Amino acid sequence: MNIYFSCSITGGRQDQEAYSTIVSYLIDGGHIVPTAHLSSPDVLDLEKVASAEEIYARDVQWVRECDALIAEVSTPSHGVGYEIALANFYNKPVLCCYRKDRKVSKMILGNPSPLQQVCTYQYPGELKKVVSSFLDALQNGRKA
Repeated sequence: MNIYFSCSITGGRQDQEAYSTIVSYLIDGGHIVPTAHLSSPDVLDLEKVASAEEIYARDVQWVRECDALIAEVSTPSHGVGYEIALANFYNKPVLCCYRKDRKVSKMILGNPSPLQQVCTYQYPGELKKVVSSFLDALQNGRKA
């Protein structure tokens, strides 16, 4: 599957371990992750080479082309919220994960869409099971 991974970049990188856990799990499972570079500790340097307009056009295209979007939403981010809304607009399945000790926007938590799932985790290692369950449901044609 083609999975768009979304996470905070400029809003803070304190959940780097979770980002890496999700992206590594997806790639190891044979999935295409066009945004895999977002899990890199060097992402700010990697993204400097493109203009805001180029990143916008690229990311919108990637959301259009993806089979699903997985977002780590523990750290508030305008971009992540925008990408989730865009995925909702294109009727893409969305998984939003966040650490149990964090407060998350009620716009994420209150979304009644059957295509959006929200989950909490305590440790990054738990994310593999959550992501696996979400993807299994998608591949088997049932609600995640």
